[in-house]
Amino acid sequence: MGLPDTQNSKETVRVWDPFIRIFHWCLAVGMLAAWITSSWRSTPHQWIGLALGCLLIARIFWGFFGSTYARFSQFLRGPQTSLAYLYAIVTGAERRYLGHNPAGALMILALIFTIAATVISGWLMTTDTFFGDDTMQFVHKASAYSVVGLLIFHVAGVMLASKQHKENLVVAMFTGKKRAPTPNDIA
Repeated sequence: MGLPDTQNSKETVRVWDPFIRIFHWCLAVGMLAAWITSSWRSTPHQWIGLALGCLLIARIFWGFFGSTYARFSQFLRGPQTSLAYLYAIVTGAERRYLGHNPAGALMILALIFTIAATVISGWLMTTDTFFGDDTMQFVHKASAYSVVGLLIFHVAGVMLASKQHKENLVVAMFTGKKRAPTPNDIA
C-alpha cells in the first residue's frame, strides 16, 4: 500500500492515543489552575501540584510503555538531529513528522524537567526542613516562571508547525488524528 502523495490528503491516521490527549489537556488545565492559585499558598494549590506530579509520573511511565508515538524512543533524537531540525526551521526547510518532531521532543523534555522541578520544590516547601526556606522558594518561583516561558515557546512552535505543514495540531491533540504521511514525511 503506497502512501498518499499529496499534502492536501483528507486521509488521516491515529497518532495520539487517548492517554496522551487527556494527559496533555489535564496538564494544561492543571498548570493554569496552579498559576491562578499560586498567590494563595493554600491547600488547593498544593493539591493541584500533587496532581501535576502524578500526571508527570504517569507520562514518564507511558513514555516507556505506551503507544508508538507516545514512547520516548520514537521521538527523542540525538543532539545533531535536533540542532539540524532547529536550523531547518529557521531556513523554512523542516520536514513534517507524523509524531513529535525533534523540536517538540526537546520541548517535552524541557517541560517535564521544569514542571518536575516546580512540583518537587513546591512539595519540599511543605516539609519541616524547607518550610520558609528562601532558596527553595526561589527555586520554586524560578522553575514556575521557566514553565511559563517554555509554554509560550510551545504554543508558538505549535502555531508555526501548523502553518508550515498546513495542519491544525491543536485539533489533532483533541482528535488524536493527523493527516496521513506523504513520502516526504518522517513517520
